[in-house]
Amino acid sequence: MSPADDAPFAFPVVPRYAEVDQQSVVFHGHYLTWFDEAWTGYLDHRSLSYPELIAAGVDFQVVRSEIDYRASVRWRDSVRVTVSCEAIGTTSFTVAFTVLRAGADGVEQIAVTGRNVYVVVSTDDWTKRPVPDQLRRVFGAPRPG
Repeated sequence: MSPADDAPFAFPVVPRYAEVDQQSVVFHGHYLTWFDEAWTGYLDHRSLSYPELIAAGVDFQVVRSEIDYRASVRWRDSVRVTVSCEAIGTTSFTVAFTVLRAGADGVEQIAVTGRNVYVVVSTDDWTKRPVPDQLRRVFGAPRPG
């Protein structure tokens, strides 16, 4: 991978009015949707499409999600979600997400951090499968010995 590939992928988001709750901040459940959209964007950015994985008989399921809130995100804030691989095992991997919000001064602030743990499964019987080589390559991870 080139040094540019080492930089975290960033997925832009503009919070929609429908995503804001009565407290005038983004409702917590929407962050998981943003993580999912950013994850798919990350795969596309790394030239691995989700439909290709499905066609190869491989899928992944979220088995754990964590979200930590540090600052509010409001309607129409300028936001981006960074994506990076935090860990990779035999049948699972952990993806870290950081929601960055631009302040009035243009300086980005960490608003939310989170992570999802995914387990790779077969589309035939939904049982665990090893993390496929093409996904390991996307993460820059070697195949386990």
